[in-house]
Amino acid sequence: MSGQVVKTLTDPSFLIALLVGIAVFATAFTLLPAFGGNPLKARMKSVALERDELRARQRARLAAEANRRKGLREEQSAGMRNIVERLDLKRALADEGTMQKLRVAGFRGQNPLTKFLFFRLVLPFVGFALAAAYIFVMGALPDQPLFVKLFVCIVMAYAGFYAPVLYVSNRATKRKQSIQRAWPDALDLMLICVESGMSVEAALRRVADEMGPQSVELAEEFVLTNAELSYLQERRQAYENLAGRTGLDTVKSVTQALIQAERYGTPVAHALRVLASESRDMRMNEAEKKAAALPPKLTVPMILFFLPVLFAIILGPAGIQVSQRGIFGDQHHSSSEE
Repeated sequence: MSGQVVKTLTDPSFLIALLVGIAVFATAFTLLPAFGGNPLKARMKSVALERDELRARQRARLAAEANRRKGLREEQSAGMRNIVERLDLKRALADEGTMQKLRVAGFRGQNPLTKFLFFRLVLPFVGFALAAAYIFVMGALPDQPLFVKLFVCIVMAYAGFYAPVLYVSNRATKRKQSIQRAWPDALDLMLICVESGMSVEAALRRVADEMGPQSVELAEEFVLTNAELSYLQERRQAYENLAGRTGLDTVKSVTQALIQAERYGTPVAHALRVLASESRDMRMNEAEKKAAALPPKLTVPMILFFLPVLFAIILGPAGIQVSQRGIFGDQHHSSSEE
C-alpha cells in the first residue's frame, strides 16, 4: 500500500498535474480582485445611493407635510396675478432689490411679489377716493380753496403708493432685529453641537428646535437652510441663501466661515467660537448705545411732564400758605377799621 502511494507521488505525470493545478489556483487567486473591482469605489457608490435615497425620502416627507398644512410659500392669487401680468407691473415697479427686500421681510415665492405690486397699483386710487369722499362729500376743510383740497387728495394717493414699501421695510427691520438678538445664542448652541460630533445638518436642526421659543424667524431660517443642504447640488448655495434671506453681516460672516471650512477642511468649531464672541460683543455694544442715547431722549419728556409736577409739589404748599395769610390779613385789616 505504501509502495503504491510512493509510486504515485513520484510519478512524473502526477507531479506535472499537481503543479499545473497549483499554478492555475494561484493565478485565479491573484487576478480575482482585478475582475471584482475597487472596493473603495464600490463603497463610495453605495454611500451615494444611500444619500440619494435619503434625499428622496426627505422630499417625500416635506411634500406630505406641505399637503397637510400650509407651507411657507403662499398660494397663488389668480386674479391679482392676471392684473399684474396684463399691466406688466414687474418690469415697471419691481427689480432685484425689491425681491431682496421681500426675502429679508420673510416673504417667499412669486405670490408675495404679485400682492406687493397689486397693492402698489390699487392703494393710490383707494387713498385718493377716501380723501375725496372725506373732503368733498363729508365737508371737511370747508374754509380751504379747491387747490388745497386737491393737494391733500394727491398726498393721500402718494401715501397709498408707498404704503406697501413702508410695510415691507418695517417688517424686514423687525425680523432682522429678532434674528440679531438671538444670533449669538444660536452660535453658542451650534458650537456645542459641532464640538460634540454632530454634523452641520444635525446641528442646524437641533439649534432650530431650541431657538424656536426665542426667535421664530431664526428657527425658520435654520430649517430652510437644513432643507436646502439636503437637496441642492452645491452646499455653498444653501449658505449664501441663508445670508441673503437675513440681510445681516454677522450671518454672512458665519456662512463664509462654513463655506471655507467645507472647501479647505478647516475646523468649524474655532471659527464659530470667534464669531460667537464677536456677536455677543456687538449685541452688548448695541445695548450700550441705546443706554447712552436714553438721557437725551428723556430731556423733553422731563421738561414737559416731570418738572411741572415737581414744581407744583414743591411750591404748592408755600403758595397755599401765602394765599391763606393774605386772606387772614385782609380780614384782620377790615375788622380793625370797623
